[in-house]
Amino acid sequence: MNRPNRQILLAERPDGPLELHHFREATTQIGEPGPGQVLCRTVLLSIDPANRAWMQGRTYREQLSGGEVMAGFTLGEVIAGELPCGTVVACDAGWQEYAVLPTADVRPVTVRGELTHYLGALGLNGLTAYFGLLEVGRPGPGDTVVVSGAAGATGHLAGQIAHLAGCRVVGIAGSTDKTRLLTEQLGFDAAVNYRSPSLRQDLRAACPDGVDVYFDNVGGSVLETTLSLMNERGRVVCCGVVSQYDTSSPAPGPRGVPGYLVAKRLRMEGFIVTDFLDRWPHAERLLATWLADGKLVALQDIIEGLHNAPAALIGLLKGDNVGKRIVRVGSDPR
Repeated sequence: MNRPNRQILLAERPDGPLELHHFREATTQIGEPGPGQVLCRTVLLSIDPANRAWMQGRTYREQLSGGEVMAGFTLGEVIAGELPCGTVVACDAGWQEYAVLPTADVRPVTVRGELTHYLGALGLNGLTAYFGLLEVGRPGPGDTVVVSGAAGATGHLAGQIAHLAGCRVVGIAGSTDKTRLLTEQLGFDAAVNYRSPSLRQDLRAACPDGVDVYFDNVGGSVLETTLSLMNERGRVVCCGVVSQYDTSSPAPGPRGVPGYLVAKRLRMEGFIVTDFLDRWPHAERLLATWLADGKLVALQDIIEGLHNAPAALIGLLKGDNVGKRIVRVGSDPR
């Protein structure tokens, strides 16, 4: 197709905090899909802390290098290739308006309701919260569950799912406005501000019976503080380490590991949502039911325009967002 394709590239890997000059815009021509491929038009782009982690080194994907199209999860519309035109797909198209992808690497989405939810509550964030909490954390009714990054894309859902499981839920967030939102709008039983100089005392007061499950999105000093309050046989769900992403020199691991793990017989486990791929359909149906019934509130933070993606990611790493941050790249399919 003789049409332009706007892209945002990683100009260079950052040595320190991420800034706008680490990105640059480029324009190429839209490619033609070959056998076993589809051409997708990007509609929505997911902005995630993991975008920054991919710059630091190899994780569950290869490290990003300067000059590459910035990686990112997307919702797109198939406009040519092996799948019917108009099919909505979840894919890893990156920060660009169009992408040619292997058909095997895109996942058709049956859209019922608001499309943006399929990047948040009904997408990877909802699935991560669901499986991380229920399958890795395994809370029981009456357990105390603590969630860090609790006003973020995954955290605000994990806390609500814990509440639906009959748990007492305590959120950790970065401002008074966010802690108030957690308790007043999302049903958290208590919330504390991690910026408080008395975080340990505040968290202890919010968890008088200790912590049974900790859903960790941030790592660092918050993880260290929460470990000290864990009950025997407690479970720590390692979902993310956002406090350590935007730096070239991540802090060493929290003090108390493995001491607390041994003395309290804790289980500390990391996971990736694709570990549970065969059970995604069941979880998606349940999440959709909760959302439709009003049992699950999905917070969204939508920013217009591909050109705003770098600033959107930088802001997210600073904690500017509430809920799921999404960049709208194109119009919804008709």
